[in-house]
Formats: sequence, C-alpha cells, structure tokens
Amino acid sequence: MIEPILYSFRRCPYAMRARLAVMVSGSRCELREIKLSAKPAAMLEASPKGTVPVLVLPGGAVIEQSIDIMRWALGRSDPEGWLARDDEALIAANDGPFKHDLDRYKYPERHEGDPAMHRESGAAFLRELDTRLAASPQLCGDARGITDAAIMPFVRQFAAVDRGWFDAQPLTHLQAWLAGHLASDLFAAIMVRPAPWSPGDAPLAFAG
Repeated sequence: MIEPILYSFRRCPYAMRARLAVMVSGSRCELREIKLSAKPAAMLEASPKGTVPVLVLPGGAVIEQSIDIMRWALGRSDPEGWLARDDEALIAANDGPFKHDLDRYKYPERHEGDPAMHRESGAAFLRELDTRLAASPQLCGDARGITDAAIMPFVRQFAAVDRGWFDAQPLTHLQAWLAGHLASDLFAAIMVRPAPWSPGDAPLAFAG
C-alpha cells in the first residue's frame, strides 16, 4: 500500500505541529527528514515553496500548509476530539503577529528592529495564553486539542531563545502547560531523530 509522504524537519515548529496531528490521529505516512541546506528535488517538485512540512498524498495531491496537514489528518481520524477544540482566531494570532515577533527576537541578525521590543511584544501574547490557562489546563478546555498542538511548538521556540528570561516571567500556568506538553509521550514520539532522506532510501514509517 502506498502511504502519504511527509517531508519534515525535526526542529521546525510548523513541521512539529503537523507531526503531532498525524501521530495522534493514528495515520500512517512515510517520513522524509530533509536538510535545509540540501532540499531534495522530489520535495521541490511537489512544492516549489521549498519549506516544510509538505504532505504528498498517494494520488499526487499536495498539502503545503502545516495547519491544513493537521486538519487533514484529524479529519481522517480524531480519537482525542482535537477538532472540537479548534480556536482558529488564536491560531491565526500565533501564526501572524506572534510568529513575526518570534522571528525578530530569535534571529535579530536577519531582521531590522529591536529584539527586546519584539520580545516584549511576543510576551503580550504569552500573557494572553497564561490568562486562558489560568481558567483551564489546556487552551480550549480540560483536554489537549488542535489549538494546543498548533501553538505549543512556537511557544517552545520562544522560550528557548533565553530560557532564564522565560522561566523568570510570571507565567506560571503557561510554563506548566509547556512543560506538560514537552514531557508527553506524544511529543517524545514525534521528536525521533531520523537521518536525512536521500532518493533510494528505504521508506521510514511514521505512524500513531
């Protein structure tokens, strides 16, 4: 049986959230880890945008956006009911303004502007998340859902820029939420370390 092919990069937050949804859905695919400095021609042919994740379905259709890959996987199987906890506006705030600030805080050499200013602007979003998490263990209630999985990898990346600063912030609920996700079996399962894929390699199964 031909499986979907998922092009991924282990540390990319967009690829992480796609893998989280694929894994929790129990879907099967062939995982192809890429090197950002040597993107495979097969991936670029399927998706000229050249960024991960990219999901190539057996019939040749291509899903290029991470949130669409998440919803595709969960649309096939959603054993934990993740799609019932889908806050599209909060995900859009993460993917838009917060990601803008994250990039300029983490990579100031690539962008003009003041990284401290972008850290503070991003922290405003973190405070919003912390307020929500004061009312419930997860962003949309008692159980984890697509909103948590879509946002968590970006909060993880923001926290890692200056872990001492992040840990010193009055974000008790957010810090506990992040720690819980990072310690989960699900996160451990999607953070395996595959070797970069090359044409002719034996397929590497990725399945929940």
